[in-house]
Amino acid sequence: MRNSNWEGYFRMIAQFRIVAGSALAGVLALGLVTAASAQSEDSTPISVELNKLETIDSGCRIYVVVNNETDTEFDTLKLDLVLFRTDDIVDQRFIVELAPLRKQKRSLKVLEVEKVKCDDIGLFLVNDVAECRSGSDVVENCLSRLAVSSRASAKLSK
Repeated sequence: MRNSNWEGYFRMIAQFRIVAGSALAGVLALGLVTAASAQSEDSTPISVELNKLETIDSGCRIYVVVNNETDTEFDTLKLDLVLFRTDDIVDQRFIVELAPLRKQKRSLKVLEVEKVKCDDIGLFLVNDVAECRSGSDVVENCLSRLAVSSRASAKLSK
């Protein structure tokens, strides 16, 4: 009988190890999935495209297409932009609000720059993200999420 007591004890320990190991593996897998999901969201781009420049009486009208490919709604996305002329000289610096941006949605923003001809614009530099919020929460790493491009004669870079 003594032997069977030990066998039962060892069987119980073996079952406990199997259950504990499975639980630990499950917790680790859940943590990896959660981390991968968070990292994936951080790397999902917000595409900003300088689409078209249009000459107007007071200066230049700028068409910007923004594609929020994330699962986050942005209530504020303010870019610190620097306008360079075609001779690479800084002309002006200003803040542009691109929000509100709904999740998984493309939108068009129309901006106007006064006293500058469209033909004189060589580049818009996204110098920084001045403010990035979802609701009242600050969203980190918005600058790194931006993927910029241009179809216009002027370039857009960061």
